[in-house]
Amino acid sequence: MKRHRILIGAATLAAGLAAAPALAQKEIVIGMQCDRTGATQTIGVFFCPGVHDYIALVNSRGGVGGYTIRALEIDHEYKVPQGMESYERHKKEGAVSIMLYGTPHTQALTSRLTEDKIPGTSPGFGTAAAADGKRYPYIFPVAASYWSQATGAVKFAKDSLGGNLKGRKIAYLYFDNPAGREPLPVLEDLAKLEGFELKAFAVPPPGVEMGAQALDIAQRYRADFVITHLFGRSPSVSIKELKRIGYPLSKVISFVWGAAEADIDAAGGGAAAEGYNTIQFAGVGGDYPVHKDIVAMYQKQGKPAPKEMASSVYYNRGIFHAAVHVEAIRNAIKAKGGAKPSGEDVKKGFEHVKGVTLGGLMPPLQITPEDHEGGGWIQVFTVKGGKLTKSTDWFRAYPEVIKKHIAADAKK
Repeated sequence: MKRHRILIGAATLAAGLAAAPALAQKEIVIGMQCDRTGATQTIGVFFCPGVHDYIALVNSRGGVGGYTIRALEIDHEYKVPQGMESYERHKKEGAVSIMLYGTPHTQALTSRLTEDKIPGTSPGFGTAAAADGKRYPYIFPVAASYWSQATGAVKFAKDSLGGNLKGRKIAYLYFDNPAGREPLPVLEDLAKLEGFELKAFAVPPPGVEMGAQALDIAQRYRADFVITHLFGRSPSVSIKELKRIGYPLSKVISFVWGAAEADIDAAGGGAAAEGYNTIQFAGVGGDYPVHKDIVAMYQKQGKPAPKEMASSVYYNRGIFHAAVHVEAIRNAIKAKGGAKPSGEDVKKGFEHVKGVTLGGLMPPLQITPEDHEGGGWIQVFTVKGGKLTKSTDWFRAYPEVIKKHIAADAKK
């Protein structure tokens, strides 16, 4: 009897081992970088759950083309060495695409992704020139780059100041690192084109002291409008300092990483940030159809709605990021006639993403082999009545200026 039980156990184990490869054949892995414990953990703890919830929703509906999607998250603590290590593990696990996290990580992995023919996405960060799909075949910004955010900010300032910037003064308040400096050449071009004066004000890391810069902007330079490009704790500091010296926040517009509920809360709440304008590459709030679907999925499991939803700016960007990957995989499976796609197949799938809006949460993206950014669309949300409220529809600005800089980068 004992020997019989052992034989049955061995047979069960053998059957399980035989089934494992079969199950793996019906699973597609996405490599997912995240930061839940490092310098940008205030983003990651909301952004990454948004990714997982959207993937879970897709899987609850049967996956994609008969395949289950697995987003393999690795926390790299916003450190490049850990980011490189996470990529190697993702590759070993058979990832067909990588959700990158962080500008330095994107830059460090660009050549590796191209060599391995695995597409990586960098929504709202990374290298703006990577919009050029011919020069950067395996990097996909898939959302407004820092160049597109800069052009959108100037367009918003122009509209806010009556449609004419000639003779006006615009201050650019930025975190002094490569990402913060990247938009400067585009802003300088726009200053010549529109006839405004541009003055840049650098904020050295860690960006928690900027009283001197705020005073210079408001009382010495007397800026007509302020464009900010700050990260981490520094956006809330800029709000508090500009408000403290009496500068109207209605004449301030922030790039995407200073545009979340957390930044407003850290500045003292909605009342303290009233009028503050923020650039967004995904919708804000929890009233999109996809949110109702995610809540219903959790209810079916007897669970409450995810608490991370309350920080909608970053949670929604996680949904956005996941949805673009899912659509690229869907396109790749379709092109392969249902066969499991490779990284190269998914790269081509990204280049045919079009018309996925999730009820307005996503912009009218159209990614092509030439344009890996998908158009550079943004919306502006403004703090009104203590809450982020939509001020504009999706728009993009000065595409000819961006094309000029992309072309110039290609000659380097």
